[in-house]
Amino acid sequence: MICSINRNFASISILMYKQVDFNRVIEYDRRGLKEDALLDLYKAILKPRMIEEKMLSLLRQGKISKWFAGIGQEAIAVGSAEALEQDEYMLTMHRNLGVFTSRKVPLERLFAQFQGKKTGFTKGRDRSFHFGSNEHKIVGMISHLGPQLGVADGLALAHKLKKEQKVTLVFTGDGGTSEGDFHEALNVAAVWNLPVIFLIENNGYGLSTPNEEQFVAEHLIDKAIGYGMKGKRIDGNNLLEVYHTVKDLAGDMRKDPKPVILECMTFRMRGHEEASGTKYVPEKLMEEWAKKDPVLNYETFLKEEKHLDDKKIEDIRAEIKEEIENALKKVYAEDKIKADMSLELSDVYRPSNYGSPIEAIAEKGKKSKKKFINAITDALDMAMMKFQSMILMGQDIAEYGGVFKVTKGLVEKYGRDRVRNTPLCESAIIGTGLGLSIRGIKSVVEMQFADFVSSGFTQTVNNLAKIHYRWDQNADVVIRMPTGAGVSAGPFHSQSDEAWFYHTPGLKVVYPSNPEDAKGLLLAAIEDPNPVMYFEHKVMYRSITGEVPDDY
Repeated sequence: MICSINRNFASISILMYKQVDFNRVIEYDRRGLKEDALLDLYKAILKPRMIEEKMLSLLRQGKISKWFAGIGQEAIAVGSAEALEQDEYMLTMHRNLGVFTSRKVPLERLFAQFQGKKTGFTKGRDRSFHFGSNEHKIVGMISHLGPQLGVADGLALAHKLKKEQKVTLVFTGDGGTSEGDFHEALNVAAVWNLPVIFLIENNGYGLSTPNEEQFVAEHLIDKAIGYGMKGKRIDGNNLLEVYHTVKDLAGDMRKDPKPVILECMTFRMRGHEEASGTKYVPEKLMEEWAKKDPVLNYETFLKEEKHLDDKKIEDIRAEIKEEIENALKKVYAEDKIKADMSLELSDVYRPSNYGSPIEAIAEKGKKSKKKFINAITDALDMAMMKFQSMILMGQDIAEYGGVFKVTKGLVEKYGRDRVRNTPLCESAIIGTGLGLSIRGIKSVVEMQFADFVSSGFTQTVNNLAKIHYRWDQNADVVIRMPTGAGVSAGPFHSQSDEAWFYHTPGLKVVYPSNPEDAKGLLLAAIEDPNPVMYFEHKVMYRSITGEVPDDY
């Protein structure tokens, strides 16, 4: 019967459950949780399972185009979401539907998203989980596995800077730990003591590639020691173990901010997405994991503890089913999406309301002669004074002042919290800037040389550039780019790579030609709520002098 359950996993009804002599294989420790709390967790884990069953049915009917099933993994998303405080950020992946339902995201908006309707989070531009909701403290992924890990660093850094006793939890998969972004984000979090729970959903496969072809480490938490951080490995199908573990870790981290790796052992009972199937998985393995179903095991536990009976189960399922059907009716009633070019274009950038302060001030303010490089430093100094939460980040930019000395003297004036030396982790630091922006903090990231931004290319062109278009979250990040030839530095320190970026909607590209523009355009770039690539030709740093307004 277990094999039969597995093969029809997405369509098991409560009647089928009753017919199966299901033996619980997971041991639960309630640790003082009362009946109401235990039942709330049951409702929380049952809802995403029932939604998934409905989505798979709609997929077969052609009413949605794609689905990434998390069936068999619900305990991780639900247990962690229920354990954290509602205002603590969670960064999700494809199979974390339970985070959205636990955070009480309205089902009609979720279903509109999945069906490509205008009231979805991405206004019909994407039918997958590539979105977020600041209201619900959820930040979604992009398809490139890994970049959300650096964003989690930025959210956690914001907590530290604001002196908030909060944690951030970010999901990744076992396959995602092979990405460079995994290393960079964990390294930055460890160096800066950021309160991030890096939760690895270890389901044994990266799409169809088994773990032994992904990494050699016996357990993924073995990686923790390399970053000097704590690692913990748990049964990801045990709802109460996930709940208690995350609650304990978060409680400790709020008092003593440090990152941790949490490896949750689990299995997905469907394909990577439905078109993939599961033929690559040995049948015996499927049968073994079917016995560890997190919903069935927890339900059986509650029945054994006399907290549930068949009647109560039927009532709970009927209530959830009604909520699902009512939400779907609302979405079905919506018009099909229609292209609106003015809306599409207007959503590429966050509207900027700073006006034209440069022209207004320049005519009446005093001017002084400044070199190109000093005009840039002057702009950074003034912006740091005006925006008192603004952060500067880059390699060697603190006491050393950067390799070109643009930031010289700023760390003494504003401190190391705001002028931050970074590890050599371009992708994670750009992601950190995005995380800070989600919390309303501006940042300026210095590439030591413009050429090195290629190591952060995905974060720049796929995350910063597209996030406002995707779900109305702006990226208030300026990336300073020392660029250009003429210094005999070869092909890796002298490229003029602005062309990489001006083909990308969502980015703004700035290239000042004189000291006055260098100051004014940098201030304007920092004021602008959109991501700006600010190019500084290295030859001009000390070779050009001009009249520059003293004022802002």
